[in-house]
Amino acid sequence: MINLAGRDILHHWGRYAFTGVGLGLLIGVTLSMAGIYRGMIDDAQALLNGSGADIWVVQKDTLGPYAEPSSLRDDVYRDILGLTGVRAAANATYLTMQIEHEGRDVRVMVAGYEPGQPGEPNPLVAGRPIARSHYEAIADAKTGFRVGDTVRIRRHDYAVVGLTTRMVSSGGDPMLFIPLKDAQEAQFLKDNDAIRNERNRVAANPAFNRPGVPGLLEAVQASQTSSRSVNAVLVRVADGTNVDAVADEIARWKRLTAYTRADMEEILVAKMIATSARQIATFLVILAIVSAAIVSFIIYTMTLGKIKEIAVLKLIGTKSRTISAMILQEALGLGLIGFMVGRVVAALWAPYFPKYVLLMPGDTVSAFFAVMAICALASLLAIRTALAVDPAEAIGG
Repeated sequence: MINLAGRDILHHWGRYAFTGVGLGLLIGVTLSMAGIYRGMIDDAQALLNGSGADIWVVQKDTLGPYAEPSSLRDDVYRDILGLTGVRAAANATYLTMQIEHEGRDVRVMVAGYEPGQPGEPNPLVAGRPIARSHYEAIADAKTGFRVGDTVRIRRHDYAVVGLTTRMVSSGGDPMLFIPLKDAQEAQFLKDNDAIRNERNRVAANPAFNRPGVPGLLEAVQASQTSSRSVNAVLVRVADGTNVDAVADEIARWKRLTAYTRADMEEILVAKMIATSARQIATFLVILAIVSAAIVSFIIYTMTLGKIKEIAVLKLIGTKSRTISAMILQEALGLGLIGFMVGRVVAALWAPYFPKYVLLMPGDTVSAFFAVMAICALASLLAIRTALAVDPAEAIGG
């Protein structure tokens, strides 16, 4: 039996290949969108893994420190260290901000941490750890900073002494690590003008100049130039300790909110990424419909171009299922070319996306079968048209 699909493809290989490439670009965008969603999840998990914590202790009834503001006194960690099963507890601050560097704005999450404690960055890929108590920083390589660069955060300049990798916020912003005291100042303290105005206001208030209360004014003014607040306490439990039990104990006795790793994943993925996930899912559905429409139109057009050949096949007794299989082969071949092109271009342009794109093998396999199914459904209109052809058209009737 003549393979009409193969002959037709060879006869019009240029148009067929060009259509396959165009379909492949659409499939590439689809794979990239799925990769962006996977990347968002991976960013959230990388943030949690990088913290090195088993429990996140935050202000009561908040989702902090990554989802919403949270403020704790920086001496809370001492009480937590005294609990059974707690191996380490350390203060941490997180502040997302814009930093201007070499004429461009870089959006980063500034993290304050204590060396050797939960919250410190991943192993360095360049440079050295922070050695001074002030004005040194470690940056994620995604910031574009280099060892030796100077970046300005609020009122102070920081020297970048080391680089790390895959340390990003849940939104994909690269992280910049600085000493905890510097981070407290950057986040919680007011600027110089605000401090000066506040001092004048306090000095003019008789309540702070009462006889018999020496040093009250000085204490208030001193509190305006130092910060005792942090966003969270990162807790690491001892091996074999029930993490949930420790978290429950912190919440019960310390009047704070304590989240385990599972809790934080639910906050970052199920809550913070939920809207973006629905947005991406809607876009994927639209792309699937557009791809199906393109394949259906191309296969239908190619079928109309060989009506006479189909009529001849029917005239000589070719079965309908054979004719249908030929048209289906064209559609699946188009889908195969498109998928191969899409997979290649998705891998090529993924590194250039602002957000991390994670192309999972499982998603690729699912996409392959989805493309084949869409192409098969898209061929139905052409098959119906071919089966409706009158054999008399083969002899001009």
